[in-house]
Amino acid sequence: MTRWLMAITIVFSVGAAGAFADEAPPTRFAIEAGKILTFDGSDTIINNGIVLVADGRIEKVGRRGEVEIPDGYKVIDHRNGWVTPGLVDCHNHIAGSLSDLNDGVYLTNPGLRTLDTVEPRNENLENALSGGVTTVLLIPGSGNNMSGFGTITKTFGNDVEEMVMRSPGSLKIAQAGNPERYWYRVGRRFMNWNLRQTLTKAQAYADAWARYEKGETPDDPGYDLVWNDLRGLFDHQYPVSVHTQIYQVYMTTITMLRDHFGLDVVTDHSTFDSYKLAQLIKERNMYAIVGPRQFHFDRYDRTINGCAARFAEQGVTRLGINTDAPVIAQEDLAYQATMACWYGWNDHYAAIKGLTRIPAESLGVIDRVGSLETGKDADIGLWTGSPVDPRSVCEMTMVDGKVAYDVNVKRRTR
Repeated sequence: MTRWLMAITIVFSVGAAGAFADEAPPTRFAIEAGKILTFDGSDTIINNGIVLVADGRIEKVGRRGEVEIPDGYKVIDHRNGWVTPGLVDCHNHIAGSLSDLNDGVYLTNPGLRTLDTVEPRNENLENALSGGVTTVLLIPGSGNNMSGFGTITKTFGNDVEEMVMRSPGSLKIAQAGNPERYWYRVGRRFMNWNLRQTLTKAQAYADAWARYEKGETPDDPGYDLVWNDLRGLFDHQYPVSVHTQIYQVYMTTITMLRDHFGLDVVTDHSTFDSYKLAQLIKERNMYAIVGPRQFHFDRYDRTINGCAARFAEQGVTRLGINTDAPVIAQEDLAYQATMACWYGWNDHYAAIKGLTRIPAESLGVIDRVGSLETGKDADIGLWTGSPVDPRSVCEMTMVDGKVAYDVNVKRRTR
């Protein structure tokens, strides 16, 4: 079966293209929208606008009357709703069958990867589409300090090749908050030492290859399956995504991974009292991705604090939201931002940006997703209103220009 026929098969199989059952699914769309949040570099918001989609890409975004709809485009009337980029989650465990990946063999497992576990069209991904989620970082668990490489995937696709955006997508590290239970209940001091010596070996391997490729040494370092993929980490081809929370652990993430090793760090979770280190995050221009816990009870001053709100009020702008799906259902990613707003993150626009552009930037895929701009992947959510308004629902989700979910064809019930 050709890839073209396979693409048709997947669209029909989810029921989203049922409205086009008498003809081949269209590849060109004109979305008429009441409000478009582009999240481009200028934070452009367009009222009464049009998004043109052609062959899987965004062709043009502009105001009605300024954008002409060419002949042959399927017009989608969404003039009473909002259009946003597809949502992006930096912390996902449901895009693959992680029962096939035992990441608890050693305290650090630098050679493991989630790529081999990616499971297209599973039930959790179908639900994710109903919540407007189009891109996720599938990472191993957090039962040890270094559980392996994550994979950035789309939530819609007929096969692994169609889904995967980049592998490695990140290196997953958990500095505490689960690995303490590994085997004989190791403490933080040993975990930090072991993680540091593992990364030191990886850095030495990467440096040896860099010197060899520059001609600074004639000695071929040799290929090592355990360390080879980590060369990209030190070349800043992908970040380290860190399960980190609580003041002490968060501080170690900053000082060890960012300051000592100079890595691109995305701090997943960023919960409990980690917001007390917001100034260090701001000074280093780091990304703080909050979730799934959205508030913290501070026993020192007996206050309840919104985690995202406390980061934001201290000037952290690279601020996003995650679910840790299936801890929180992937389709409830937008609702996590709603909760962050309820607990004091008063900038609702920034909260939606924390679901789209910010996580795309943090993973290094902003050139493809996270905003509605000409040439980018046509990953689009059509909402009844603001995604952070709990009364809003996603009525249609497009991934790579395909209608992956349509509430009027097949509503997901969960």
